[in-house]
Amino acid sequence: MARLGRRGGTTAPGRVLLRLDRRAIERLAPRLGGGVALVSATNGKTTTASMVAGVLEGSGRSVVRNRAGSNMHWGVATALLEAGRARDELGLFEVDEAWLPAVARATAPRALLLANLFRDQLDRYGELEVLADRWAELVAELDGRCAFVLNADDPLVADLGRDRTGVVYFGLADDSQALPDLQHAADSKHCRRCGAAYVYDAVYLAHMGRYRCPNCGRERPEPEVVAERIELRGMSGSQVDITTPRGPLSLTLPLPGLYNVYNAVAATALSLELGASLDDIRTLEEFAAAFGRVETIPIGGRDVSILLVKNPAGANEVLRTLALEDGAVDLWLALNDRIADGRDVSWIWDADFEQLAGRVRRATCSGTRAEEMALRLKYAGVDAPIAVERDLGRSLDAAVEAGDGAPLYALPTYTALLELRDLLADRGVAGRWSD
Repeated sequence: MARLGRRGGTTAPGRVLLRLDRRAIERLAPRLGGGVALVSATNGKTTTASMVAGVLEGSGRSVVRNRAGSNMHWGVATALLEAGRARDELGLFEVDEAWLPAVARATAPRALLLANLFRDQLDRYGELEVLADRWAELVAELDGRCAFVLNADDPLVADLGRDRTGVVYFGLADDSQALPDLQHAADSKHCRRCGAAYVYDAVYLAHMGRYRCPNCGRERPEPEVVAERIELRGMSGSQVDITTPRGPLSLTLPLPGLYNVYNAVAATALSLELGASLDDIRTLEEFAAAFGRVETIPIGGRDVSILLVKNPAGANEVLRTLALEDGAVDLWLALNDRIADGRDVSWIWDADFEQLAGRVRRATCSGTRAEEMALRLKYAGVDAPIAVERDLGRSLDAAVEAGDGAPLYALPTYTALLELRDLLADRGVAGRWSD
């Protein structure tokens, strides 16, 4: 009924199903003859899962997945309603960090990709160590029954694979992309074994990089799937040379930013684990972004590029990418403080909006906390005109009309992204989540 009403259908069916049968996921998962693979992370799970799905579907595999990014257990339940239509069908699900243990125990995955853990929605998740402890318990339970694909560059994630079987590590190894030092938004900076501060030989993104503990000697594991050479080309994408156990792989990625390089390397590692060939993985060069993950949509004569921002680490990488663009940029920022965003928006003060100083031509701030976003830009040294309009539709129209055909970069938080999608769908310029 939800789909017929053209209002989605990615969450409601699963909610109803789980109300009728709490064990619905556990009962439906065995329909998948190819088993289940789960992808979880604070940032990038939607893009990474979509990349893996594109690789597998391009090779002729049948894949069932939660395509629209509904990653709580009810989103997985909704997706499983489509299971069992083909032989050797694979279930590929992105899963919210907090819901991962419950979903994994219900689906008994054959492979588990854990890409990163960043500070995000502290009012819902608590501190990172709480999530890390829950993930560690899960990995211990699945050890010997599941393949683990882990980010060697994230200390919290890398620790999960120590002394485990069936572990494949991925990471980066191009120091030309290293930051000068740890960012203010870096989280996992101390060794979980002894508590000493890590020493970093290279920092690539937030707390991710090449690290070692000077006290107990614990260090970053050596990754088997690794990006050896990276050339970032601003919003147009990147060139990446990846070393894998099956041989070298060179990709021209259509998505920008080092964070999408991480997504592509993670997707490569999981795709190989699921039986894809290097030729299959080369289809990443044709990957189309998911909505809000650097998707560009023409609106009113302007190209509007939509980049989701929801925590300090992710925002910093978006800002780092925009800083590579020539000249000043036009921005539309929508900051909401609804439950799914996290009611506490103080995270914007940990994100390095200072990177925008002197790089903005005009900015429009919208959402339930539009005024605070504008204030943050002022403190960051953005001296361009800043308009404030809480209503998303009116603010977007004003931002589009204020330009001269130059690109507009839209930076919404999560619920603002959902509202934007519905707004654009109503106007006929974008599909709905279930399309």
